Amino acid sequence: MSKIIASAAITGGYKIMERVEKKYRDALDKYGPDQEVAFPNTGYYLPVIYGITGIPVKTLGDMRQILEMGRSIMPPPVKKEHHLPYLAPALDAGMVTFFAEEIEEAIDHYLVDPDFYQMGEDPTEEKLWLGAADDVILRKRGVEFVDGTAPGFAAILGAPEDPKVSVKIATELQEKNLYVFMSADSEGRTMSKQLQDEGVQIGWPTRLVPFGPSTSATVFAAGFATRAAMSFGGIEPGDYRKILIYNKDRIFAFVMTFGHVNDEWYANAGGALNWGFPVIADTPIPEVLPTGICTYEHVVSNIPHDKMVSKAVEVRGLKVTVSKVPVPVSYGPAFEGERVRGDNIYAEMGGPKAPTVVEWTTSKPMDQIEDGRIELIGPDIDEMEPGSRFGMAVVAEVAGRTMQDDFEPILERQIHHLVNYAKGVMHIGQRDIAWYRIGKDAYQKGFRLKHIGSILHAKYHGEFGSICDKVQVKIYTQPEQVEEILKKARDVYKVRDARVEGMTDEDEATYYSCTLCQSFAPNHVCVVTPERTGLCGAYSWLDCKAAFEIDPTGPNQPVEKGAIIDETKGQWEGVNAFVKQASRGNIELFNAYSIMDNPMTSCGCFECISALAPMCNGIMAVDRDYAGMTPCGMKFTTLAGSVGGGAVTPGFVGHSKTYIVSKKFIKAEGGVKRIVWLPKRLKELIKEKFEMRASEAGIPDLLDRIADETVGTTEEEILPFLTEKEHPALSMDPLM
Repeated sequence: MSKIIASAAITGGYKIMERVEKKYRDALDKYGPDQEVAFPNTGYYLPVIYGITGIPVKTLGDMRQILEMGRSIMPPPVKKEHHLPYLAPALDAGMVTFFAEEIEEAIDHYLVDPDFYQMGEDPTEEKLWLGAADDVILRKRGVEFVDGTAPGFAAILGAPEDPKVSVKIATELQEKNLYVFMSADSEGRTMSKQLQDEGVQIGWPTRLVPFGPSTSATVFAAGFATRAAMSFGGIEPGDYRKILIYNKDRIFAFVMTFGHVNDEWYANAGGALNWGFPVIADTPIPEVLPTGICTYEHVVSNIPHDKMVSKAVEVRGLKVTVSKVPVPVSYGPAFEGERVRGDNIYAEMGGPKAPTVVEWTTSKPMDQIEDGRIELIGPDIDEMEPGSRFGMAVVAEVAGRTMQDDFEPILERQIHHLVNYAKGVMHIGQRDIAWYRIGKDAYQKGFRLKHIGSILHAKYHGEFGSICDKVQVKIYTQPEQVEEILKKARDVYKVRDARVEGMTDEDEATYYSCTLCQSFAPNHVCVVTPERTGLCGAYSWLDCKAAFEIDPTGPNQPVEKGAIIDETKGQWEGVNAFVKQASRGNIELFNAYSIMDNPMTSCGCFECISALAPMCNGIMAVDRDYAGMTPCGMKFTTLAGSVGGGAVTPGFVGHSKTYIVSKKFIKAEGGVKRIVWLPKRLKELIKEKFEMRASEAGIPDLLDRIADETVGTTEEEILPFLTEKEHPALSMDPLM
């Protein structure tokens, strides 16, 4: 370990500690030790401190023991005549630095100035900085590190002098599907501001995340990684060794610094090394080349800007898979969340202001398809005025020896993701409510409508080669032909929907498992039936059946339900046997239709959580998009932390939005008649099918009798409303 780096890291650690201790004393004098402190909307408190020490910091008073612990851990400054190894002291100083910076951020930007950071995934013109990711973002984005969609992240400190260089580096990182976490400044320059000024969209959806302008905001990257280990790795808080090893082996991250590296940056670099994250610098700082904590080198320096990304990938040992798609713009999952807005729109198809866009994937005999043929029937966007709005039909015709009609919607659903991966192209919706926008930058780089076909041809072959032997794509822009395709596609949609809606659990002898989430919830086994979709809402019974046929060794396996044990609660011998085996003996049985008696395990990717509301003799349900308080006394994120991870929790169960309107929804407890509270937005979303289900139950106005947040967010607040509306749950048998 370089003596210069160790000395600077330890010196920086002391500077940060002294500054934070003063801020702590000032805050203690002003607010008192009982003042609550927290990062927003998380069950992980101050996550680095919680993960490494196991101590939940809830108040200013709780911070004292962390600061005292930090002082006891801090190594003495490196002396001139000191000849011992320097790595361990520098790592200790780095760890204490992260402890101190979490406390500093909690005091400065969440207590003293609570409006400093913008809440949510996207910055605004008024607020550039996003601060710590909440648990909703963690669940949504963190799973990408588990399934490989995002192989890792780059933590950026400072910025190059030339904003164009920043754009190039950020784009190169995006093309490798990496997240980019930005903090600190170089002589007043921040990469986040440079990208914003250059017209680059930043925020969580584009993976370019502006954490904060100060060096202390770097700790948010370590906090995200630490929570990922606890949430998706199932590691208990305080088991610091497993958390650090998980990050070294599973979260392929690294630090990139631009400009002068001061003592505080060195201290943060020392912190990152604990997690196995190496440092790559563009300035000639001392290097640490031997391996040890990191997979390969610890610190490499003086790297030219055009080589920094490739060098960082090499040093971290990151294996990046980039599928080459023949389009003239950058392509990859990092661009999926990009939005094409306002003055940047060159062409718009579908959506609220343009005629309909329909997408249809259909199978045909092998001899009727010419692989790779892409036809555009009608004018392309270079034959139209800029800003044109028009309708479009995208028809992907596929053939394969193992292709089946059931696979068509599986492929069709992928169009949303695959088209969105093209930089400068926005896609929303599916089927006959698809919406495209093509940005001016994409147009200027040569993107045309035929490139939509190029994407589908390349990716259908690349991702579904086992069933797709041939793919050809036809794109229609002539209004009368679009209308003709629309009618044909809608007839097919009706047939598909009728088949799913007409199926019942009783009619099928085989259900399907989904164990995709076992990588972060080892005990969880999702059993998908015709009337109960997967918890995430992404997989129906037919989808699982098709997925099994596409990939027989994948996470969707057939489950013979066997003899009925309890028809009302939804328990079968075959399902129990499979669940016991797939959970490695941890779960012996569950009831598919009950919330009170051995309900199904929950992973963490569920769309909704239902929870007991004992005072109201009913249950409440909340979806992931609702951020407020609920009548059970917990927000969604806190509920998710309690219910997720593969736990069986009587009185609580995770599920999809569509399961609420299933005939089997908590059938054992009385079904939809037990629902006493739903978020207003969720009520609107499920209204049509819910009213149909309520009519079948003999209470057609049931939805109007269910409270929402406009009525109250506690049981005491909603009970008078339920009483006035004569909600049926109040007169049903007691749940407890």
